[in-house]
Amino acid sequence: MALLDDVIDASGGIARWNSLNRFTLHLSVGGTLFSNTGHAGEFKDVTAEGSTRTQSVRFTGITGGEYSGSFQPDMVTIETVDGEVLRTWRNPSLTFPEVDSPALADELHLVFFCGVAIWNYLTNPFLLAHPDVAVEELPPWQEGQETWRRLRARFPSHIITLAPEQTFYFDQSALQRRTDHDLFGMKVAQISWAHDSFGGIVVPTLRRTQTLRPDGTVIARPVLMDVEIFDAVFE
Repeated sequence: MALLDDVIDASGGIARWNSLNRFTLHLSVGGTLFSNTGHAGEFKDVTAEGSTRTQSVRFTGITGGEYSGSFQPDMVTIETVDGEVLRTWRNPSLTFPEVDSPALADELHLVFFCGVAIWNYLTNPFLLAHPDVAVEELPPWQEGQETWRRLRARFPSHIITLAPEQTFYFDQSALQRRTDHDLFGMKVAQISWAHDSFGGIVVPTLRRTQTLRPDGTVIARPVLMDVEIFDAVFE
């Protein structure tokens, strides 16, 4: 697909991506999904280490630097900084909230959510080229004075994502600027900007998740999730 080829080339190229195995990020994550459940500072100024090939992310320095958290599709753990496992959640799922319970009330839920989100942020748009991901181009979207091209992606169940169907928007430079999907019963958009190149891979260093109106326009407040990447290393 021509658009997907352009997008992947703009983000560093498939050859460079396929030569990599791991990433390390210095980042902060916040927003009302965190502050409304008393976790406003849980993911401030943390390190995330993960695999580019399999779904795996380890966060170091959560809860003010006291603990680490590890995400894999079949298990989430809370650990000491020395690696002692304190709590475990096996076979996690994004359907975790109980009735009338906030979505991210439990720290295990928080690690799982952030692990899924950060891994997908870092591997897209390359993940869209996976043979099991169904991708189709949609009509363009007018964003102010710019025309953004769009891809709809349907992810298989064995790839853990925030939503099985998502719509990706790309600007005139073929850089990812927005992603729409369902989240906790809401229609949301992830707005991404401030792209930078780290070892030849172009990453949006700022990302903000907000709710959507029925016409697809973004509602400014509340900001559900804010991600700021200060540095990234790919190996």
